[in-house]
Amino acid sequence: MKTLRDHVTVITGAGSGFGREFALACAREGMRLVLSDVDESGLHATDDLLKSSGAQTLLVKCNVAEAAEVEALAEQTYARFGAAHLLFNNAGVAASGPLWTATAEDWQWVLGVNLMGVVHGIRSFVPRMLAQKDACHIVNTASAAGLISVPGASVYGVSKHGVVTLSESLHHELRLVQAAIGVSVLCPAFVNTGIADSARNRPAELAPSNPQAAPFAQRVRKALDSAQMTAADIARITLAAVKADRFYIVTHEATKAAVEMRLRDILDARTPTDPMP
Repeated sequence: MKTLRDHVTVITGAGSGFGREFALACAREGMRLVLSDVDESGLHATDDLLKSSGAQTLLVKCNVAEAAEVEALAEQTYARFGAAHLLFNNAGVAASGPLWTATAEDWQWVLGVNLMGVVHGIRSFVPRMLAQKDACHIVNTASAAGLISVPGASVYGVSKHGVVTLSESLHHELRLVQAAIGVSVLCPAFVNTGIADSARNRPAELAPSNPQAAPFAQRVRKALDSAQMTAADIARITLAAVKADRFYIVTHEATKAAVEMRLRDILDARTPTDPMP
């Protein structure tokens, strides 16, 4: 997608972090915006920041872990704007702690949002995009943790590895049918987006969490607090990648070295190297 002006973007997780910055960046491009989040106050805060841009917006409360809610998001998007050209499957949450003490609720919550949220977005929007026959693009937010295996982030990492392979498969399958739909997978490392506080929106029925999470969560929070790259930087890099039709968006150079080390471990049949010693 070389041209974004007057096109329609749909952003999940638009109430904070990357989603908010995607919205601001897309508004600067002259796009019409469909903003969704489970956090209504955050969603309205993002919309308030957009008012000076004059962008047309549609706000939809949506829990992406629920297929019916994502389908309703698609229905409302097409009812209001008649199309969707740029989809950010971006909503995400995080959980920490050793694999053997992770709760069933940890798995249900994190996989439901991070992985199934992307699945639901694809199932609801791709058929409609195919019917449009317009140039479209999908950005799936994964993580550097989707390319390497980080101790203490096993549940999160499984969800993000899933997003990476899902995105690769989607790219191949769309090429097989010669669709005019590009795909990118976003794999940032540490950026202070507020994801460390994602439990604020955790459903009460999924509240039981890893009892040994604290030291791992503290390490993550420290890394996020000291991050040099901002969510606005990631949004700028991501939109440039969309315009260039670039699939892998690896925003931190250090990630590439860690990925190379992991692949070398595999090819040389070595024991896995800890990417965060």
